[in-house]
Amino acid sequence: MIAPNELTDPTVRAFVTAVNAGDQKAFSAVLAPDATMSDDGSDRDVAQWAEKEIWSSNGHMDVASESDDGLALVVDYRNDTWGEMRTAWRFVTDGGRVTRFETAQA
Repeated sequence: MIAPNELTDPTVRAFVTAVNAGDQKAFSAVLAPDATMSDDGSDRDVAQWAEKEIWSSNGHMDVASESDDGLALVVDYRNDTWGEMRTAWRFVTDGGRVTRFETAQA
C-alpha cells in the first residue's frame, strides 16, 4: 500500500487524506466548485454521493498503486455499506483542485 502522504500528485494526496480523515471541510476545499464525478460509468451528484459513500458509511481508501503521474489510482476502498472492494479512480485537476473524478470497480 502507498501511504497518502507519499502520493505523487498533491491534489490527489489532499483528496485521499480528506476522505481517510473523514474531513468534509478539507474534501470540499480540494474540489472545484463545479466538480463532477461518475461511479461505475454513471454521473452522480458529488455531494449526495459523498454523503452516502464516504461520510455516513465511514469510507476509507487504501491506495494499492498509482499511475499517470498520480492521477490514476487503484484503491482497496471500504465503507460500512459495501465492505471492501478494489476500485479504480481517475482524477482531473486544475489549479490544485479536483474538477472531476471517476471511480469504478477495478
